[in-house]
Amino acid sequence: MIMISSSLRKFFIWLYIVLCAAIVFSLLCMSFSFDISLAALPLSLIFSGVMVYYSFMLGRKDDIRAIPVIRKMMQYLPYVMLASFVLRRAGKYGTYYWYDVLTVVLWCMVFIGSLAVSYYMNEKRIKLLKKEWALEEKKNPHRKLHGGAWVLFEVVDWIDALVQAVFMVLLIQIFIVQLYVIPSESMVPQFLIKDRVIVFKTASGPKFPLSNVGIPGLRSYKRGDIVVFRNPHYSMDRKSEVKTVTSQLVYMLTFMAVNLNKDADGEPKADPLVKRVAGVPGEQLVMQDGTLYARTKNSSGFKPVTKDASFAAWNLNSVDASSKRNIKTFPLSQSQYDMMLSCEKDRRDFNLNDAAAECTDLSRQFYKLVPEKNGRMSSDGISMFEYDLFVNYDSFTQKLMSADGGAWWFEQFMTDWIKDKPADGIYAGGDIYRDANYRLNVMIKLCLGRIIQRNAELIHKGITAENRRNDAQLYKYMEQAEQLNFYVMILDQRNMPVFPENNPDGSAQYIPDNCYFMMGDNRFNSLDMRHSYIQTMTPLTKLDNYSVTYESIMAPQFVNKKYILGTTVFRFWPVNRIGTLKS
Repeated sequence: MIMISSSLRKFFIWLYIVLCAAIVFSLLCMSFSFDISLAALPLSLIFSGVMVYYSFMLGRKDDIRAIPVIRKMMQYLPYVMLASFVLRRAGKYGTYYWYDVLTVVLWCMVFIGSLAVSYYMNEKRIKLLKKEWALEEKKNPHRKLHGGAWVLFEVVDWIDALVQAVFMVLLIQIFIVQLYVIPSESMVPQFLIKDRVIVFKTASGPKFPLSNVGIPGLRSYKRGDIVVFRNPHYSMDRKSEVKTVTSQLVYMLTFMAVNLNKDADGEPKADPLVKRVAGVPGEQLVMQDGTLYARTKNSSGFKPVTKDASFAAWNLNSVDASSKRNIKTFPLSQSQYDMMLSCEKDRRDFNLNDAAAECTDLSRQFYKLVPEKNGRMSSDGISMFEYDLFVNYDSFTQKLMSADGGAWWFEQFMTDWIKDKPADGIYAGGDIYRDANYRLNVMIKLCLGRIIQRNAELIHKGITAENRRNDAQLYKYMEQAEQLNFYVMILDQRNMPVFPENNPDGSAQYIPDNCYFMMGDNRFNSLDMRHSYIQTMTPLTKLDNYSVTYESIMAPQFVNKKYILGTTVFRFWPVNRIGTLKS
């Protein structure tokens, strides 16, 4: 008898804790904005009020009809409170951090308390709490349902079980693990489109929706970890965050079947992203010719990152046959890949001294073909975009030959870079990336200079436009131009400047604490933390006032740890690819 009264006392203590916490929580859902946040208070307060009423019926009147109602409401209470939490923060104005902390503490009390109350309200255990309840149960046994009533009860019971299961899965996916479907080929061959993976979230510090309150981050990340994180390319203001969180909740509740997270054009947002950690706090990075280099404050200089080389997939033509069958897009054919390697070798072997001599000679030869008018042609109206320069070489040649100061402009274009030509063994611009682009700029200029000078010779001789296009020497130069243009097109996928960028005084900067740099394994088909989503016309080098330009998307950035949602180490679909992941 003592044990029973003690259990009854504990039951009511837990019940009152839940009711008090729910009521205070509901009052904190009050909003004075005329928007969606107004719905939070009535939702939570009405639900809490009904629970108080039935708890009074049970506690004061021993009315056992309240037992199944309380039992069922206790099962739904945490989810109703969580919905109210989201609604309150989905309006125009947010809430203070301390306010969120208090609300989350109350929610945790409700959640734990509801589990405790549900434990005591088990159908068998509830009868042992109080003798009067057991006697009342015997006097009023449950009537067995038949026919339509039974069918309706079963249907409602199944719906109830399904809804509870969905909400429980929702909580699990917010705080413990989440299922994620791979939307693109940025991580080929590790992931293929529609692969499904398990993302572990608890250690990454998951937060309550639309707040910064949650489980503290319990881990750091190392190079090679595959992480799921928020895409920093998209706005993260309140309006966008409400839309994103709503979309994520729908995505979770529909088990990856519905994705409402669309951009302004109606296309699914690439958010969150799945990429691999390539740079860690305390490092400065640079990538050239597909090799990632890193240095720290304690290292003597940049060293190749051998671990990154084991992940980077530059040539998908060489992957195993089983994976290749499922790859939809091959960014480069084998011949294009070989052409890229050839261009890089030519650039590394490129002799700047010989180039300077030839560029100077080409400008002198051009002077002989053009009646100089002692003017200085302006660069206004001239597109320095390397593609335009090559494609429009014929009209550009004729403009230089006819304009006042055209020969002077051509000389500046061909020789301005020489003033900053580095000594042998020294990087132009101070690092391997700037040096490579400096050399690429000169290679393009030299090729274009040969084309223009040869075309000017043919024009000077009176050769027709059609015959000029069929000139063997000019055709050879245009083949070189096509190769250079191809390499410039893939330049930002293959390379990356020093990141973080050095200070103005030349001193190095490093990735800050709690920040990471991510890239996709499929480097030619991955818009990742190297890139912007907006193209800008950018000079190949700042060491040449007449540098050619290209369409660049280069804008490297790191990601703060707080935006990392979790790590993935296991693929569960398709069946033939189930297994742990390479890291």
